[in-house]
Amino acid sequence: MAKTIVETLDETDVRILRLLQQDARMTIKEISREVNLSSTPVFERIKRMEREGYIKRYVTVLDAEKLHKGFVVFCSVKLSPLNKKVAEEFCNTVRDIPEVTECYNISGRNDYLLKVHAPDMKYYQEFILNVLGQLPMLGSLESTFVMEEVKNDFGVAV
Repeated sequence: MAKTIVETLDETDVRILRLLQQDARMTIKEISREVNLSSTPVFERIKRMEREGYIKRYVTVLDAEKLHKGFVVFCSVKLSPLNKKVAEEFCNTVRDIPEVTECYNISGRNDYLLKVHAPDMKYYQEFILNVLGQLPMLGSLESTFVMEEVKNDFGVAV
């Protein structure tokens, strides 16, 4: 029987995860103060949650606008033909395209949803023509342009 989150994480673990999602640079000492434990048990809990895969990695969130990559587009992609080999090839290719920051296999009339960061519309147009448009398995592509980011928490509610 698979373990549920309730069986493996207690309320203190959940509080630690919430704190780390807010600021992964918090020190063990700072976290310890927040959860009312000494540093050693907090350190051990964090190491256990890393080992068990609750914490996958630590990242720095960059400001796309300041880096001139603030033009965000969601691309809905349909593959042709759609089979396991083509899907694997597409996924392997997309992993190596730096402009694509997220890729999801989705259900519905399209097969994949890509999040693309670009400096501007002209760059994105060239990207479509010279990068995505060159993929032999690309059946169709539909672009949705982001006008405003309303919410982006970069985490999972725990």
